[in-house]
Amino acid sequence: MKEKVVLAYSGGLDTTTTIPWLIENFDYEVICCCVDCGQGEELNGLEERAKLSGASKLYIEDVVDDFCDNFIVPCIQGHAIYENKYLLGTSMARPAIAKRLVDIAKKEGASAICHGATGKGNDQIRFELAIKALAPDIKVIAPWRMTDVWTMQSREDEIEYCKAHGINLPFDESHSYSRDRNLWHISHEGLELEDPSLEPNYDHLLVMSVSPEKAPDEAEYVTMTFEKGIPKSINGEEMKVSDIIRKLNELGGKHGIGIADIVENRVVGMKSHGIYETPGGTILYEAHQQLEELVLDRATYEVKEEMGNKLSQIVYEGKWFTPLREAVQAFIESTQEYVTGEVKFKLYKGNIIKAGTTSPYSLYSESLASFTTGDLYDHHDADGFINLFGLPLKVRAMKIQEAKNNK
Repeated sequence: MKEKVVLAYSGGLDTTTTIPWLIENFDYEVICCCVDCGQGEELNGLEERAKLSGASKLYIEDVVDDFCDNFIVPCIQGHAIYENKYLLGTSMARPAIAKRLVDIAKKEGASAICHGATGKGNDQIRFELAIKALAPDIKVIAPWRMTDVWTMQSREDEIEYCKAHGINLPFDESHSYSRDRNLWHISHEGLELEDPSLEPNYDHLLVMSVSPEKAPDEAEYVTMTFEKGIPKSINGEEMKVSDIIRKLNELGGKHGIGIADIVENRVVGMKSHGIYETPGGTILYEAHQQLEELVLDRATYEVKEEMGNKLSQIVYEGKWFTPLREAVQAFIESTQEYVTGEVKFKLYKGNIIKAGTTSPYSLYSESLASFTTGDLYDHHDADGFINLFGLPLKVRAMKIQEAKNNK
């Protein structure tokens, strides 16, 4: 019996070319696995294409709800944003995909998993760290790093390779943006984006959104509820998290929300430039943040910010299946016990504008915050507090003055 390899299959030119390449160079039985994280129409026609290319089997695995509930929600709760801009759309999806690849490899008795990530990107790290953590006995094949065997360097080379192996597929040699899409976002790289001095061609590249200039001239109000930091409803209608994201993508895309132009630091050491569309995710992050402002005390909020930054780094670097991620997530989840309430906001030309937030656990006290003296606060108490709080400053100034006088 031939050894089996599970190929992370998208149906694109790279992974389609990889099927005959694996058969020719390793004599593997190739089992394709397309993990559906909400790619939409990209899944059409995959089975026929995989079989024509030589695969013995194709799995299409729907992990949308697992992706939303177990990977996206912890990042929303942590307000995990890499380098203050990137909402981790690809980074969160890769461990969800790798987990299912491992499941299929074990089910099929495969000895290897193959992925199509390049040697310059972050995805190779995310896939392979996850596979090492979940199945250390399974071999990983990364064609783009095997330059002695994988000799193709361009789309043209791959198309010619497919033709030489009797595979005529609907791919052409035209160049377009390199995109990654799932339910949470879509990223765009390549073409004019390779030069950060150029303005992105938004009319050409946007898929989920319109630019703010083309958004409606009328604002739209939205009301959301959260329970223990988990989104529960939109405009009074309860939904599961995946449907909430779908609805917010529709609303956010309509109003030009969540378009980010980012130059980021990849794990492998280089900078990359891309445009990210995350309409629903941007709204979710902002709404959750508005609720936390009411509920979390100052000290917890401060440490949680640090933990959110740490979580973003962990996820970006592909370290999802680690004790550190579990520990950081456990802290973040403990802060969500009272993050329950309603958030109202309006969407207008790329902006999310507050329109009122309420929570039964709000720490905001109108009597304390107002200029009218309430029962809980005596203005005279501030005298002693300021004296103690400013004592180090006063002592330092006195010592400096004393030193100068003794010269």
